[in-house]
Amino acid sequence: MQTQIIATSAVPQEVPLSALVPSPTNPRQHFDEDKLNELAETIRKSGVYQAILARPKDNTLEIVFGERRYRASLIAGKETIPALIREMNDAEVLEAQLVENLQRRDVHPMEEAEGYKRLLELKEPTFTVEQIAAKVGKTPAYITTRLKLTDLCDDAAAAFYQEHIGVGHALLLAKLPATQQESALKACFKEVHTASEDKPTRILLPVRNLQSWIASHILLVLKDAPFNKRDAQLVPTAGSCADCPKRTGHNKLLFGDDLGREADQCTDPSCYQAKVAAHLAKAIAAKPALVQISTSYGAQQEGSPVLPRNKYTAIRDDRPKDKEEAKRPEFKECKFTTEAIITEGEDVGTIHKVCANPTCPVHHPKQSMSRDDAKWKAEQEKQRKEQAIANTVGLRVLSAIGSAVPVRLMRRDLLSVTERLLFLIDENRVEMLARQHGIRQKRDDGGVKKTFTAFVRRADEGTLSRLVVEASILLAASRGNPTVILKEAAATYKVDTEAITTKVRQEFAAKEKAKKAAQPVAKAATKAA
Repeated sequence: MQTQIIATSAVPQEVPLSALVPSPTNPRQHFDEDKLNELAETIRKSGVYQAILARPKDNTLEIVFGERRYRASLIAGKETIPALIREMNDAEVLEAQLVENLQRRDVHPMEEAEGYKRLLELKEPTFTVEQIAAKVGKTPAYITTRLKLTDLCDDAAAAFYQEHIGVGHALLLAKLPATQQESALKACFKEVHTASEDKPTRILLPVRNLQSWIASHILLVLKDAPFNKRDAQLVPTAGSCADCPKRTGHNKLLFGDDLGREADQCTDPSCYQAKVAAHLAKAIAAKPALVQISTSYGAQQEGSPVLPRNKYTAIRDDRPKDKEEAKRPEFKECKFTTEAIITEGEDVGTIHKVCANPTCPVHHPKQSMSRDDAKWKAEQEKQRKEQAIANTVGLRVLSAIGSAVPVRLMRRDLLSVTERLLFLIDENRVEMLARQHGIRQKRDDGGVKKTFTAFVRRADEGTLSRLVVEASILLAASRGNPTVILKEAAATYKVDTEAITTKVRQEFAAKEKAKKAAQPVAKAATKAA
């Protein structure tokens, strides 16, 4: 007996499965086979309790919602399914599908996002984010962040569908420009090497790790930018930062989380650097005589117009804290003081006052003295020796403090904190820390920072605990009074600094005595030869 299909019905009717076709606009595009088989078994025993909704279209019945029940009925071997038949236009179908399907828990967030996007793209009737939020019972911020998932790059979207990353990771990645998503996706995982496996095991890191990585490697605080953020002609293709959708302050609904916590930030480092370079070129073109300086360490290339760190003294803008600090050269201006722009290293594009005259008696007093002055040489040697002793004492105290650090945090937490600290510390202090742990490497071999980072990732909890304290002390010392900071840390961990200082002075004295004793022997050997 053939079942009669009427155009519309107020009550469900049995409809042949052969008369139904899936809807191309159904937000649900992925169906779990195991769950379909479970539903099919239920349908075999008890039938379909809730009718599906369909509409007449092109001599068939298009499923508006209920495709999962339809597929399970086919698996169960059923011939008919209860259905409501209703005349509906395309906009009504899409709206009904969204309201019905997207409120179900098992809908993938990507399918949910695609559904919201199709609804926004409707020309008649038109919808806003706020209207969609009201229809599905969500907040506008929720709809906005879900819509952003449609901007995921192919690799990130595939990883999300395959459940290699979670929804928290996907939402963070989607907020970044496509050019940054690939590198950020790699930062979601950590490779762990084990002796029993040839290939490393890839472990998904928590969302907070990805947030920290993005903050350290991608986000740039716009208030610190050296260029005019409202200048649309600085880089015409990029336009003004004030109107840029890639800054966190442009969309408060989208960046109301941790990515928007540190004021207004840029999420596109390549665009930011392009503007810094354009600003730099513009500033130098406007003032060709402007002194160019570098804040990075290392020698400059031959013929470079950029002055390295040891060829100038930067004049500080802040006021000295006391009379002793006021005597320091960096708090004084001289007749040679001039403006300079940083073209290499950190803070590129910013203008600072410097003295670059090697004969200046204020900022380069040692150059104004005679190199033959025995008293001056003796004083310099004494200062050098005292500095060497102070450095050695500092390292010994730091090592003693590190040895007193107990193991408390989990290894993954210690590793995360250590890597963040290493990123903040300059290369010289990382090299100092590496030497503490027996790692030495020349800079032209790839840099000690890379080698030390690999060492850190293999370290145990005890070593990582020690590194956290040591790195914290070095970071604080770079921004304050090193002697005071080291002394306070030593007191905390009950380290006897006086005993260490005495031992170091004895070692230096022994070395100096051995050196003096060797000098007459060398002279006699030379004379005999």
